Amino acid sequence: MTARAWQRMRSGRRLDLLDPSPLDVEIEDIAHGLARVARWNGQTGGAHIFSVAQHTLLVDAILRQRTPNAPDRRLRLAVLLHDAPEYVIGDMISPFKAVLGDSYRAVEQRLLAAIHLRFGLPVALPAEIVRLIKAADRGAAYLEATRLAGFKPTEARRLFGHPPALPASMERDYLTPWPAAQAQARYLKRFADVAAK
Repeated sequence: MTARAWQRMRSGRRLDLLDPSPLDVEIEDIAHGLARVARWNGQTGGAHIFSVAQHTLLVDAILRQRTPNAPDRRLRLAVLLHDAPEYVIGDMISPFKAVLGDSYRAVEQRLLAAIHLRFGLPVALPAEIVRLIKAADRGAAYLEATRLAGFKPTEARRLFGHPPALPASMERDYLTPWPAAQAQARYLKRFADVAAK
């Protein structure tokens, strides 16, 4: 008997992990999964997990602060989908990804390619878009590390660089862990807003 290499999604779709088809990718499944996957292996404070969906919206908020007039719809969609493979494979912390090596990265890249194709993005994003997303992602990691995961600012700066400047009200909102249903709804709303442009 061969090992099963697909996962059944809430939508009923079966996503092949080794050869994912864009036709089996649904934004509702992505939102549902990301709202229930914990960042930092769940080692954060708060009444709820700090989900990948909430992290993604924090990265999006940081990027909007940094590039308020960027008209590029691809950038806005790409940031919302930058961690989308984690709806299937979970959020591995960076040290564990390094242990797993190329096998993990290959699966992650195949999933991301299918997700990009499903939503009209190129498989390989332009270098400038990748750079902007990575910078905002590191900024989000700094805030999460220091506000939720117990890192000291000096350690966080060494690992993630300098923190982004966000209004206090935005920082409070995005760094107070949301219930899964709220994270899912907010992710879907932001995706719909971006996709409609």
